[in-house]
Amino acid sequence: MRDAGASATDVVRTVIYVTDVADAGAVSKAHAEMFGDVKPASTMVGVTALVAPELLVEIEAYAIIDQG
Repeated sequence: MRDAGASATDVVRTVIYVTDVADAGAVSKAHAEMFGDVKPASTMVGVTALVAPELLVEIEAYAIIDQG
């Protein structure tokens, strides 16, 4: 995010992909800790695998930043 000039407060939506839905609680807790008082819209999706097989979680973050 920082490389794009955004911070957690700019994030309006996240999509979280998990390969094991049993990890959903831990992933949700980590997400909440990362964003604190910021509450972006969020969707969690269980998938059978990610492109890199060693990964267990992938997160997409959509942010709106003012470039004006």
